[in-house]
Amino acid sequence: MLSRELYRNSPERVRQALADRHSDAPLERLLEVDARWRQAQAEMEGLKAERNRGSREIGQLFASGRRDEAEAAKGRMAVLGTRIAELETEATRLAGEMTDLELVIPNLPHASVPVGPDETANRCERSWGEPPRFDFEPKAHWDLGPALGILDFERATKVAGARFAVLWGMGAALERALITFMLDLHRGRGYREVYVPFMVNRQALQGTGQIPKFEQDLFHLEGTDYYLVPTAEVPVTNLHAGEILDEESMPRRYCAYTPCFRAEAGSHGRDVRGLIRQHQFDKVELVHLATPESSYDELAALTASAEAVLQTLGLAYRVMTLSSGDMGFSAAKTHDLEVWLPGQGCYREISSCSNCEDFQARRMELRVRPAGGGKPRLAHTLNGSGVAVGRTLIAILENYQQADGSVRIPEALRPYLGGVERLTPPA
Repeated sequence: MLSRELYRNSPERVRQALADRHSDAPLERLLEVDARWRQAQAEMEGLKAERNRGSREIGQLFASGRRDEAEAAKGRMAVLGTRIAELETEATRLAGEMTDLELVIPNLPHASVPVGPDETANRCERSWGEPPRFDFEPKAHWDLGPALGILDFERATKVAGARFAVLWGMGAALERALITFMLDLHRGRGYREVYVPFMVNRQALQGTGQIPKFEQDLFHLEGTDYYLVPTAEVPVTNLHAGEILDEESMPRRYCAYTPCFRAEAGSHGRDVRGLIRQHQFDKVELVHLATPESSYDELAALTASAEAVLQTLGLAYRVMTLSSGDMGFSAAKTHDLEVWLPGQGCYREISSCSNCEDFQARRMELRVRPAGGGKPRLAHTLNGSGVAVGRTLIAILENYQQADGSVRIPEALRPYLGGVERLTPPA
C-alpha cells in the first residue's frame, strides 16, 4: 500500500499516477475519510486533555471544601466522557474504512514507465534470437500436442472441466524436466531454492496485494482460511513478513516451484484454446528482497535470470516495459518477456518481472536494518516468473516442430529426459 504521508502531502501526484494507470481507485473517498479521521483524533485528544485538567481541578475543589463546585465540574466531565467515547467509536470506524480503502489503491508507476492506457503503449527494450523459419505451415501447440499423443484436453474436461489439460508420457516428462532444469539453472545463478506450501492464508494474500482487489480470481477452500496459491510470489515473499532483516544479508534471491491456481474470473473468452490460460499451471518463481537503493539493479538481475532460461533453450523473445495502464496492481515497473510462438504467429508473454518497491513490504511489515545503524526501513520486493513452465512447453513444441510432425528437444533439456532427442507421433 501507499504511505499515508504520500497521499496526504502529495495528493496531486497520486491523482496523476492513478490517471496514468487508468485506475478508478477511490482516492477521493480515502482523502475524505482520512481528513475526518484526523479531525476526530484531534478533537478527541483535545477533549482528553481538557478532561485531565478538569480531573485535577475537581480534586483541588474537593480538597479545598468547595464540594458544590466540584460536583458541577464532575457533571461537565461526564459530558466530556460521553463525547470522547463517541469520538473513539467514530475514529475506530473511520480507521477501518481507511485501511479498506488503502488496500485497493494500486502502486504508483516509476518515472521511467511509459504512460499509456494498455498494452498498445508498451515499450520494446530489446529482442534476442531469430524466430525460426519453416518450409511448411507451422502448427499451434493445440494441434501438435494431441498429434504427438502427449496433450489431452478432452479427458481433462472429463475429470475437471474447461481450462485444464492432461499431459501423457513424454509430455508429462517434459513438464517435469523443464521444472528441474529451471531450478538447477537458477540455483547455479546464486538463488536459494525453497519449497513452500501450495495453500496460503488470507493475510499472506493481502501482503502481496491479491486480496482484496483480486479475490474473485482465487480458489478459496470452503470452510477454511486457506486459498490455493495463484503464484509462488505469495508464499515466498511472505516468508519474511513482520521481520527486520540485516542490510548485510541483502539482496536475498529465492527460487521456488509451485503449481498455480487461478479462477481467471475476468478473462472469459480470452485464450480459450490450448495451454495459454489455464486454471492450473506450473511455474518457477523468482523473488528478490532488496534495499531501496539497489532494487532497480535487482530488477535488471531478475529479468536477466528469466532471460537466461529462454536463451539456454534457444527460444527467441523480446523484453517489453509495460505501460502505466498495463501494469499489475502491486508493480512500480514491470518487464514482460514475450516468447515467439510460430504456430500463432506472434509473441506471447512468458514472464513478468516486477519491482514493487516498498508497496508490498508496507503491507507485510518487512523491513531492513541499516548496516550503519539507525531506524529500520521498508524493504523493496521484486518477483518474476523464471519462467512459466506450460508456456515454455508450448514454445518448445511450436519452435522445434519438424515437417514430419516430430519435435526436437533442445539440447539443454536432453539430460533431463534420459537423452531423448525428439518427440515423435505414435506409430
